[in-house]
Parts: sequence; structure tokens; C-alpha cells
Amino acid sequence: MNKSQHPLTGHDQLQVQQSLAEQQTHRANFTGSMRAYYDEMTAETPLAAAMRSEQASDSGWWLHPQETRTEQVIVFIHGGAYMLGSAQAYRGFASQLAVRTGYSTFVLDYPLAPEHPFPAAPDRVIELLKSLIDSGIEHIALVGDSAGAALSLVALQHPQLVKKIRAAVLFSPWTDLTFSGASFNDPNTRDPIFQPSILRDAAAAYLQGTLAEDHRASPLFAQYSLLPPLAIQVGTEELLLDDATRLAAQLAEQGGEVQLDIYQGMHHVFQRDIRLDAARHALDIAASFIRQHQ
Repeated sequence: MNKSQHPLTGHDQLQVQQSLAEQQTHRANFTGSMRAYYDEMTAETPLAAAMRSEQASDSGWWLHPQETRTEQVIVFIHGGAYMLGSAQAYRGFASQLAVRTGYSTFVLDYPLAPEHPFPAAPDRVIELLKSLIDSGIEHIALVGDSAGAALSLVALQHPQLVKKIRAAVLFSPWTDLTFSGASFNDPNTRDPIFQPSILRDAAAAYLQGTLAEDHRASPLFAQYSLLPPLAIQVGTEELLLDDATRLAAQLAEQGGEVQLDIYQGMHHVFQRDIRLDAARHALDIAASFIRQHQ
């Protein structure tokens, strides 16, 4: 396993405080639903310049850079604690990888809990990936954030799909719905995004009676017979820090090629805020990793 620690810059120390304060003010003044708020917040990541987007029925959105380098494709699976998020709102975030790689990018939609509990989300992800592969796409870089990273790991458990996936990038992966990680249970963890109760409630709404140890719900507990190279990124200020670090160690033990990048002072899925030095650096590293393994 290749592990790197990235220090907090002076610029980011101030920018993180400003960004989090803006987010808190936005939430306090927002009068719509939580889903509408999350989509509006996520959509603040700007669509990269010279990017063409087109909706693919109700299955997601395609993003095409002005100059597509190859036939390689990124498939992006969005986060949102299985209850929030949409491909449309995530276009800006996904476009930041599309423009850095030059690869066309497909952002998947999947059914959300609690209306559609486990295993609706992983089943739809598998179905849509199979559809893309059946259409002739055979060189895929799989990217996901938070719950979307966990869904990416479920796809890597599928023997037919994993053969077409050349690399995977996981931003702040939520891998353990049993919440056994030390960072989650440490009272000294100062996560500016989550309280433990938020994630526990989301897990209950998603699982609805399914055991949290199920390897498709908690991919930390899965055995992977075949793995593409994986890049995992996480911030030190996350309740889910150990979801990422334990995953990296276990995948490396199972023979995977793993690159783990830990960003000091960063919060959950900080990569969405491209005003941050760390976000741009992390996106550059992720894009380089994808190109290297395509």
C-alpha cells in the first residue's frame, strides 16, 4: 500500500472555516426539503469549462469534455447517505474529473432510501453498469464518494463487472454500517459535517432490517477475489476516517494495489469545494491515477 499524508495549507485553514460557515448559513436559511438542500449544495461545484452534458433518460447524465482523449469512460456513483443526491446535482463535481482526464463521464442515478431500502441501490448500480458494458464500454474507471464509494465497492464484488473496471477512486468511503471504526467512536473526533446520530439514522433507513454486516451493505467485510488498482482519499476530520484506512489495509492484504491519501484538516468529501488547495490537489491526484491505469 502506498500511503501519503498531505498537510493543511494556510490558505485552506481559513477557507475551510469560511466554507463551513457558508454551508451552515445556507442550511439554516433553506426552506425546502433535505433532498433539495443537498442537491443545491452539491451543485455549487461548478461545471468545468467546455463541458457538454446530456441526460440519459432516467439512468443518469453523460459529461463530455471538449476534447475526449480516448474511448475510456469514468463512471461516477454519487453519495448522500443512500437517502440524498442525484446525478444532475453531481454533474459539476464529476466534471472536475472529466476535464482533468479528458474522459467522457457517466454519473449514475439510483433509487434512494427510505422509499427504496437495501438492496435497491446496489441492484440498480449493477444493472446500470451491466447496461453500459453491454453497450460496448469495456474500459471503465469507477469513482464514488461516501455511500457512492461503498456502492462502487459492491460493483467490485461482481466477477463479471470487475473485469471491465481498470481503476477505482473512492472519496471518503462509507464502508462499515456497523460503526465499529475507532474514529467513529472516539469522542475526540470533531467532524464538522456529521454527528454519529445522523449516520446511524441514515443506515437504519437504508437497511430496514438487513444486517449491517452484509458485505454489500458494509463492503469493508467483503472478500475480493479480483481487484483493480484503487485510490482512496479521506480527511483527518472525519468520523469515517477509519472506514477508509481499514479498507485500504484490508484491500492491500487481499492483494490489491492501493494508494491511500490522507488530508490533514479536511472534512467529508472536501473534494467538492474546488476553492480548497486540498480539493484541487486531490482531484489532480485522482485524475492522474485514473489515466495511469487506463
